[in-house]
Amino acid sequence: MKEVLKELKSLGDNLNRVSTDLEIIKKLQNTSVQKVGIVRFNPFRGVGGDQSFSLALLDKSNSGVVITSLYAREGNRVYGKPIKEGNSEYTLSEEEKKAIEESKKTNGDGKKQ
Repeated sequence: MKEVLKELKSLGDNLNRVSTDLEIIKKLQNTSVQKVGIVRFNPFRGVGGDQSFSLALLDKSNSGVVITSLYAREGNRVYGKPIKEGNSEYTLSEEEKKAIEESKKTNGDGKKQ
């Protein structure tokens, strides 16, 4: 009987640790990247292909970053803009706005809603 009670206490202690860890993970998850949207585009009409892109990486509250890469023969330029609750203090291009909207359509597992 003592061994059974000792084992039950041990299981209870483990359950408490797991519960505490789960609460920490839940809090961290809210600020992790949960929503992803990408838009490929050609910034130079009639020349080249869709080698440029805008990539939105957002958390649960639609905050994160949008990264845009503009590809040209002469070089590549990369821009990053912070996003807070779906908006940015910087002017967003149409492609960046579209990438943000695409990311909002995904749920926490990266699949379309």
